[in-house]
Amino acid sequence: MSAHQRLVFITGLSGSGKSTVAKCFEDLGFYTVDNLPLELLRRLLEEPFRYAGEKSRGVAVVTDVRAPGFAEEFPKLLTSPAVIAADPVVLFVDADDETLVRRFSETRRSHPIGEARSLIESIRTEREWLAEVRGLADRVYDSSEWNIHEMRDQVSREFGPSEESQVGPVVTLMSFGYKHGIPYGSDLLFDVRFLPNPYFEEDLRELTGMDAPVREFLEDEPEYLELGRRLEEFLLYLLPRYASEQRSYVSVAVGCTGGRHRSVAIVENLKDRLDAAGWTLRVSHRDAAR
Repeated sequence: MSAHQRLVFITGLSGSGKSTVAKCFEDLGFYTVDNLPLELLRRLLEEPFRYAGEKSRGVAVVTDVRAPGFAEEFPKLLTSPAVIAADPVVLFVDADDETLVRRFSETRRSHPIGEARSLIESIRTEREWLAEVRGLADRVYDSSEWNIHEMRDQVSREFGPSEESQVGPVVTLMSFGYKHGIPYGSDLLFDVRFLPNPYFEEDLRELTGMDAPVREFLEDEPEYLELGRRLEEFLLYLLPRYASEQRSYVSVAVGCTGGRHRSVAIVENLKDRLDAAGWTLRVSHRDAAR
């Protein structure tokens, strides 16, 4: 085990998004294991980092009620000396009943503890079975209102590479479209729908705010340039104050109607300005490809 490696258990309710979370960990460089029988999982946890490789960020283990006896045995797994020595993080992924019913109805998959129960009975029974496991969790993600981009951003913020050279918070800049919903967990939210919309220019409609013609169109508007200047000034005032409060991350969300033109251009503008000021940035255009 190298000093930077971590052991993360991903568990939670069926249909809550555990597989999506696991893929996020895999993208971050974790060795990911899903749905091992408990006996094999015990063997893996005797040397949790043995198969991960020196360059991996650690091991992410997905385990849940698909493994018979999980609810009773999982708390015992956490007490083994090798697991305790690895200082694990237990991440419980949850969602409300209405969301879980909708997801199972959309995928037409059966609930893993369905048997003779109805879908809602299965969901509520599993929730009861996992009450103790949820109580052991270090993190609880409620995915009811999250899309895959918000899930990836949350996992990256908490489990991504550390910014050892960064003094102050890592700044996430995200563009989005209001018609697709406000990003979960945004610290600062800016609405730029008052700017002229390139969507109504036929030759710009299929482009995004990352394309030069769209940026040039907006730069002809004094309000766009003034907004960029004022947002830069505002953020450069706020970020050192977040740093003084020992904040590790600050999420800045910029929204327009569809999330393809104005918000993207503003985020790219802010990226250039904040990068020049020395802040560590992560940039996401959530809805630009929609």
